[in-house]
Amino acid sequence: MQAMKVAVVGGGLGGLTAAALLARGGCEVTLYERSKHLGGRAQTTEVEGFRFNLGPHALYRAGAAMRVLGRLGVKPPGGIPGAGSYALRAGRLHTLPSGPVTLMTTDVLSLAGKLEVARLLAGLARIDTAPLGPLSTREWLDTRLAREDSRALVGALVRVATYCADHTVLSAQVAVKQLQSAVAANVLYVDGGWSTLVDAVERQGREAGARLELSARVDAVVLRGSRVEGVRLADGTVHAADAVVVAGSPAEVAALVPGDAVLAREAREAIPIKAATLELGLSTLPRPGALFALGVDGPWYASVHSASARLAPEGGAMVHVAKYLGGSDTEPSESELESVMDAFQPGWRAHVVARRFRPALTVSAGLPQAAKGGLSG
Repeated sequence: MQAMKVAVVGGGLGGLTAAALLARGGCEVTLYERSKHLGGRAQTTEVEGFRFNLGPHALYRAGAAMRVLGRLGVKPPGGIPGAGSYALRAGRLHTLPSGPVTLMTTDVLSLAGKLEVARLLAGLARIDTAPLGPLSTREWLDTRLAREDSRALVGALVRVATYCADHTVLSAQVAVKQLQSAVAANVLYVDGGWSTLVDAVERQGREAGARLELSARVDAVVLRGSRVEGVRLADGTVHAADAVVVAGSPAEVAALVPGDAVLAREAREAIPIKAATLELGLSTLPRPGALFALGVDGPWYASVHSASARLAPEGGAMVHVAKYLGGSDTEPSESELESVMDAFQPGWRAHVVARRFRPALTVSAGLPQAAKGGLSG
């Protein structure tokens, strides 16, 4: 029997993974990537020995991505962060609760707040997330937690787990699922950056027989009625396919199938998750004991990724600072992120070897909205 021909559009980590799995399943797979490089948002570049990801990346050890990588035989190298964690409030560092002892000793929570958060975390794994789809994260926080300090801390944990600051829109189903995954097994910072994963999955795909075409922009999915016939490239050539997998944003998918009302509506209604990021390669870390800071009174994040993964030259530090964007807050300034670094690593400016500022990095093309039923939407 002739193998099914599948065209995969998009050479990011999602497209590469789809191509590898389909090829392993016996399909004749061709992947088309419009740029000269594979990886998409999982690309990593090296500057002066520092490995720069496109913003802070973390692989959830209990998440779906890790399970799929395991199916492909890919075991990501890296380390698990945890030590040197702080809460950032009013421009000062405080103990970030990460266990029973730090929960009881931190001053970011009142005694009543500590008991409330302890009860929530103790029962977190048992929460059924299915009914939470149409409930916003803000509504869930207000329902489950009576105290403002408790809501601020758990809201901060949701931000770091989802990259999303707009809790009035984000489905509580996704927020709780991500919290459950983080608490269950933490995350992994990957040695060499996420290009390590891209290279490993690319290798698996090629070994399984997938063809990877670079600088090959797909302009349209070719249909005859409702049946897929192939893809048309920018140079006008048509390549036959029995099925097409598009690993892209809702807008990119809709553009490939013009006239499809459902896809057009999904593209119009999609809300991207964005973050402003400041990425720093430092010759040394001014405050070696401070490795992670999470804003509880603002959407801030700072982490020394090189403390857990090989991302910097000997003695150096690769630091990611971010502001989670959402709602009307869409124009952050670089100085805001510098102020976070001033609190996190005083004196850091004297040690900068390389830096990058990204004012509006797209983390995900589609925020799971409560108004759409969460993951079911």
